[in-house]
Amino acid sequence: MPTPPVLLQLRDVTVRFGGLTALAGVSLDVPQGRVTGVIGPNGAGKTTLFNVVCGFVRPRAGELRWRGDRLVRHRPHDLTRLGIARTLQGLGLFPGLSAVRNVMVGAERHARAGFVSALLALPRSDRDEAALRERALALMTELGIADVADRLPGELPYGVQKRVALARALAAEPDLLLLDEPAAGLSGTEIGELATLIRELREDMSVVLVEHHMDLVMEVCDDVVVLDFGRLIAQGHPDQVRGDPLVTAAYLGDVVEADHA
Repeated sequence: MPTPPVLLQLRDVTVRFGGLTALAGVSLDVPQGRVTGVIGPNGAGKTTLFNVVCGFVRPRAGELRWRGDRLVRHRPHDLTRLGIARTLQGLGLFPGLSAVRNVMVGAERHARAGFVSALLALPRSDRDEAALRERALALMTELGIADVADRLPGELPYGVQKRVALARALAAEPDLLLLDEPAAGLSGTEIGELATLIRELREDMSVVLVEHHMDLVMEVCDDVVVLDFGRLIAQGHPDQVRGDPLVTAAYLGDVVEADHA
């Protein structure tokens, strides 16, 4: 089987906040059409890694490449143009917008009408909004939440809110989807449904999954990267990573004598 092309590359990325080193020379490849898991104890640097990719945090050293081109001073608002979408730990839904309108926000890059047309409610904007709503409802149908389209996020169960946030990210039709702890707060049944969905997403995009739910990571990921105190301590197939003594030490605090060059 041919090696899939690499969408995103991190090379020797270092991030410091004052005297704290959040990432220390981390290198990582995200191949096309694969699910890459990023795991590690609390404070390992997982969220910082996502924030670097999204342009919220500037690395002190190292570089990022997207489809082979170096990313220099990109901002979060550049992500949809690049083909990158992210879900947040805290959902980030707009409380005053209905569920379907929250999802429509994710599809904005597909809208043809400009801001002035939308502001003045010109016919072209009306057509555009109808197309966005249709796209959003189709995604919500796929995720089994079309029946809550016109309800506000605060009226919905947490697991349903999670699906709305995921639908919003998918509405951008990304090439790379960053999932930040998508299983947090979900029931066992909901986690099983999430696992099925992530496996299906692999057909259309690459996925990077930051998650504490180890059963989910080991079930859906093709590759797993392990961070501890900002350093990459292991990477490879889930079975390979699961048996690594340094990974056991990072999670359980065992003293392990190992020479990992």
